[in-house]
Amino acid sequence: MDLINLRILDVLDIVLVAFLLYYIYKLVKGTAAINIFIGIVIIYLVWKLTQFLAMEMLSSVLGEFIGVGMFALIVVFQQEIRKFLLMIGSTNFGRRRKFLRQLKFIRDTPEDSLTNIKAIIEACNSMGKTNTGALIVIKRNTSLDFVKTSGDEMNIQVNTPILESVFYKNSPLHDGAMIIEDNHIVATRVILPVSNSDSMPLRFGLRHRAAVGITEKTDALALVVSEETGKLSYIKNGEFVIYKTQEEIIEKIKRDLT
Repeated sequence: MDLINLRILDVLDIVLVAFLLYYIYKLVKGTAAINIFIGIVIIYLVWKLTQFLAMEMLSSVLGEFIGVGMFALIVVFQQEIRKFLLMIGSTNFGRRRKFLRQLKFIRDTPEDSLTNIKAIIEACNSMGKTNTGALIVIKRNTSLDFVKTSGDEMNIQVNTPILESVFYKNSPLHDGAMIIEDNHIVATRVILPVSNSDSMPLRFGLRHRAAVGITEKTDALALVVSEETGKLSYIKNGEFVIYKTQEEIIEKIKRDLT
């Protein structure tokens, strides 16, 4: 009879848990952690079933296993937990800024519209025509100091010729990633963390995996020019963003930077 007497809050509780599990599944989908996640869900459901059926001994064993296992899960799902918290924090921060801007509590700062996205895309398209590989990371809210120190510090304003010259095949700076902050190239030859996702097609090399890796660990945006095909990829939150035209990708990046 207790199952029939559901309150509105009970229904809301179930919906919120389902919503949370769905987003956790999206984070671990395509990684080695997906099998662990499914196993945990099965054990948890069996534990709840044993509690419902009053199987005290088995319920107690599974309860102790889940309680102790939580500490191990923090280690196993370290990257996924970091990405989940980063996604929540970045989303709330962005919405808060847009809300305050609409109420005129804050004004548009130079950082909101300073980055010359058109120059960056034009340089990427030009490099794509000559199959010149490139990896460009654009900072948003999360600090990139932990990766900038692995490269060469610079302070050059963004423009198309500079971008092309940095990634020119015979340039000593072409290897590694470029970091852009507030319309300035602040570092080159940067070494980025590489994603271990199993969902990426085999045709993508280390540049694409590095772009996915940095966007998984931070809220930065990444642009990759393939050295094999010359195609430009736009990566955000560890996922490839689909676009059709140059104008569309420029608008998408501008929107993501505000």
